[in-house]
Amino acid sequence: MRKPALTVLAAAVVATLTPITASATPPEQLNWGPCPVDVTKPGLECAALDVPLDYRDPGGRTISVAVSRLASADPDKRRGVLLTNSGGPGGTGLEFPAILRDLGLPREVLDSYDVIGMDPRGVGHSTPVTCDLTPLEHPTNIPVYAAGAAAVEEEAERVRAVAEKCGSSPTAPLLPHITTANTARDMDRVREALGESTVSYFGISYGTYLGSVYTTMFPERSDRFLIDSATGPHGWDAEFARAFGRGFEDRFPDFAEFAAARPEYGLGETPEQVRAKYFELAARLDATPSPDGYNGQAFRFATFAALYYDRELPRLAETWQALDTGNPVPAPAPVDPAPVDPSIPADNYLASQLHVICNDSAWPEDVRTYQRNVELDRLRHPMFGAAGANITPCAFWPSEPVEPQVEITDEGPSNVLVLQNLRDPATPLAGAQELRKAFGDRARMVTADQGGHLAYLFLDNPCVHDIATGFLVDGERPERDLAC
Repeated sequence: MRKPALTVLAAAVVATLTPITASATPPEQLNWGPCPVDVTKPGLECAALDVPLDYRDPGGRTISVAVSRLASADPDKRRGVLLTNSGGPGGTGLEFPAILRDLGLPREVLDSYDVIGMDPRGVGHSTPVTCDLTPLEHPTNIPVYAAGAAAVEEEAERVRAVAEKCGSSPTAPLLPHITTANTARDMDRVREALGESTVSYFGISYGTYLGSVYTTMFPERSDRFLIDSATGPHGWDAEFARAFGRGFEDRFPDFAEFAAARPEYGLGETPEQVRAKYFELAARLDATPSPDGYNGQAFRFATFAALYYDRELPRLAETWQALDTGNPVPAPAPVDPAPVDPSIPADNYLASQLHVICNDSAWPEDVRTYQRNVELDRLRHPMFGAAGANITPCAFWPSEPVEPQVEITDEGPSNVLVLQNLRDPATPLAGAQELRKAFGDRARMVTADQGGHLAYLFLDNPCVHDIATGFLVDGERPERDLAC
C-alpha cells in the first residue's frame, strides 16, 4: 500500500485544481552574477529564478531554479538561446554549457547562441529535495540483479523503506511536484525571463525526454531541438527500466570482440567464449564473492556501467581478469575532489531522480508483477534482464501522479533531430525508434553504427558531428532518416 497521507493529498489536488497554465504571471528578469563556489568552469555566469511549486496555484508557494549562461562571444552571429540538459534525471546542469564547450562544441554553435544551463527543480542549486538516504540505503539508480522470486521480495522490503523515507523527509511537501512536465514549465519561465520568443535545445539521455516534453507542450516556442540518445516517448517508466536488459545485450558484443582480440586478458579467444566467461564469473561470484567484495550483483552492475563508453573497455577487461584469476581488482584512477556545497543534500542526485521517475508515470505496485517480469526477462535477456525488471522504490512511492503523462505526438513544427547509437546500453535503439514514430514528421533520426551511450561530441563520428552542427547553426536537417 502507498502511504495514505500523501496519496489523499495528491488525489485532492487532481480533483480540485484548475487546468495548468505555463505562466500566469510575468516572471522576474534574470540578474546575472557569479556562480556558486562549486561551479568551477570558467566563462559562466549564474542567476536564480523563482517559479511556482505548483503551476495550478501560480500565486502560491514558489521554489528557486538556478540558471547559468555561457554567452555568445559574437553578438552579430548570435541567433538566440540554446537550453541544455545533462541527463539523469537528477543531473546538475549549471556547468553543462562549459562542459560542452570543453568537449568541442564548435565555435559556430557557441557564437550562434547563449548556451543556457539549469539545475532542474529539486536538483543542486535549485531548491533541492532529499530522502535523507545513506549510500548503503540506496547505493545505485539501476535495479539490482535478482536471483529469483525470493530476491525480488527481499529487494521490495529495502526499496519500500527508501520510498517511505522520501515521503517523510524534510522536503516531502515538494515531492508530488518534481516532475518532467513541471521542469518543462520551468524552462518556459526561463525563456520568458530571457526575453526570448523561442528557444533551441540540446539534451542528452533523460534530457531527450525533457526536450520532447517541452516541444510537445510548447511547440510554438520551440526552435531547433537536438536530442541525443533517446529514452523513448514515455521517459523512465517501468518498461524503460526493463530495457536495460536489452541494451546490455545490444552492446555486449562490442566488448566481447574487444576482449577476444586481446589474448593477454585470458577471457576467451572468440566473442562466444567471452560471453560464456561472463556467465561463469557471475555464477562463481554469486556463490563466493571475491576477497575485495565483488559478488555477482556487483560484477553484473560493473559490467553494465562500463559498457557506456569505449574508453572504459580496457579497465573492464582488467577487472574481469582480476576476478577470474583471484587477484585484486584494479582501483580507479584518482580524481581531484570537486568542491562540495553543504547546502545540497548528499543524497540529492538519487533523491531527485526518484522524485522524477516515480512521479512521471504510474508504476506497478504488486511485487508479484516484478517477480513475473524478472523471470521473463531472465529468459529474454539473460545477461542483465533480471536486473532491469527488478522492483524499485517507485512501486511504493508515497504519492500518485498529479496529472496525466504528456503524450508525445506529431503536432507541431518539423524541428526535431534525434541522434542515436545502434548499440547503446542505457538508452537502447528501440526507444529512439518509438520516439521517432511518436514525433512523426516533426522529427528526423540519424543513427550511428557504433556502441556506447551518447553520440554528438562524446564519440568521434564526423558524420553525426557535421549533421548535428549544421542543424544547430543553419537549421539544416536530412530530408529523411539517415544512417551514419
